[in-house]
Amino acid sequence: MTPRIHCVRHAQGYHNLSVANHSMRDPLLTPYGEGQCRDLARLFPYHDKIDAVVASPIRRTVYTALLGFGSDLDRKSLNVIAMPELQETSDLPCDTGSSPEDLAKEFDGKPVDLGLVQPGWNTKKMQWAANARSIEARARAARLWLMNRPEKDIVVVTHGGFLHYFTEDWSGSDRFAGTGWANTEFRTYTFSSSEPEQAHLIETPESRQRRCGDDKSLDREEQAQLKRTSPPTSQTEKVRRGTCRLAIMARRRDDIGFSAF
Repeated sequence: MTPRIHCVRHAQGYHNLSVANHSMRDPLLTPYGEGQCRDLARLFPYHDKIDAVVASPIRRTVYTALLGFGSDLDRKSLNVIAMPELQETSDLPCDTGSSPEDLAKEFDGKPVDLGLVQPGWNTKKMQWAANARSIEARARAARLWLMNRPEKDIVVVTHGGFLHYFTEDWSGSDRFAGTGWANTEFRTYTFSSSEPEQAHLIETPESRQRRCGDDKSLDREEQAQLKRTSPPTSQTEKVRRGTCRLAIMARRRDDIGFSAF
């Protein structure tokens, strides 16, 4: 039997506070975000069933996993498995991870398995590029890897933009900045028996009822149409990139003592 997947978006990071903060490299969680993790730990209903925790290697996702599921890690002697395929979709500094060496120092002594994190994972080039084809390929690779795991209930902590590619669910994708997922929101999925080579996910009725009530879910063709009309790398992303570049230029100008006036 294939595992059940509990998808979680990371808690609030400093980059979530303003567009200018998108110029921060691999930002940490805010104190408010750490509080969201404590709420996640309290509200998540499947702690007794979890037998694996997987996260994007970007620091905010790893810390969300450690803080939100720390009791599960301790009780069951688990490590957070850092998986590069789960990294965020853009190549902005805030969505670009740290080197394997820096991550090893950061999480030294913590229950984090960095075995899958190899040099180059954070280059945003080739298979890690910030384009739809590369993102779709690594989302599929992540689903296939998870589908073939021996565990029965797996937590996956990742990012708001990537979650739309990973779940292939584009409904509400404009609800927040670049995503339809709130910070620390969780949804539960099983694997579809059709097209096993694609490892499609289906949200469980209980999960969908919890967040949508009796609203009818979209079929695969409707999801494909929605994806075409509202991709995350749209004009909104271009505005984010432009504002981020302006913020970086302003910081450099300040560093060398220039004034705009």
